[in-house]
Amino acid sequence: MEGKKKFLTDDRLELIVVIMLGLTALLTAWASWIGALHGGNQATNYARSNNLASEANSEYNVAIQAISSDMMIYNEINSLQLDMMWLKAYGGDESEIDRLQEKQDELFAGNVDEHFAAAIDWAWAHYDETGEIVSPFSMEGFTDSYFTTYHELIAESEATLAQGQADNKNDDTFGLVTVIYSVVLFLYGIVSSFGNMRNKQLVCIIAGVAFLVATVLMMTLPLPDGFSISSFFG
Repeated sequence: MEGKKKFLTDDRLELIVVIMLGLTALLTAWASWIGALHGGNQATNYARSNNLASEANSEYNVAIQAISSDMMIYNEINSLQLDMMWLKAYGGDESEIDRLQEKQDELFAGNVDEHFAAAIDWAWAHYDETGEIVSPFSMEGFTDSYFTTYHELIAESEATLAQGQADNKNDDTFGLVTVIYSVVLFLYGIVSSFGNMRNKQLVCIIAGVAFLVATVLMMTLPLPDGFSISSFFG
């Protein structure tokens, strides 16, 4: 009685090896390309993060200068306010009070925005209620308002840096995938050198497992930001 024909013959195994070699070569090229795009994004994000941090430092210096300038302006305004309070309390010359008031109004008009004015009003209201002299710069949140742009730029810089670090990690992982695919190509490439069918099957199984591991790992990785295949043909 003639024995059953083997399903996995040399010809069929050779066909499987050829198909897997072609598929692995394509996926190796894909992984290398996507990894390179992540690497490009990494460099771009690192450069942009540095630029944003530099802008933030400039805005910090601007904020410090603005605070110093406003403190000097407030000292003038407050000095005029105290002079007027003293004159009113001790029956001073009305024309002098008017002159001081006009000078104070000019300082307000040319140098005080609505946020600064609100802080000054808060400080004076606090004095009227408690008799305690406080600076408008001690009002909660007021000094921080000078640094709003600085904090926004720093936050954007840190987020961009984090994205660059993620791109770097993804680039490294795609590199690992490429290495595993290279091992798969090597294993499938040496299958034909074995004379024993079992040895051929064993090498194919090892190569198949490595191929599966690399493919699953690659599929868990994100594509680069802004990636679109159609953009390369537009």
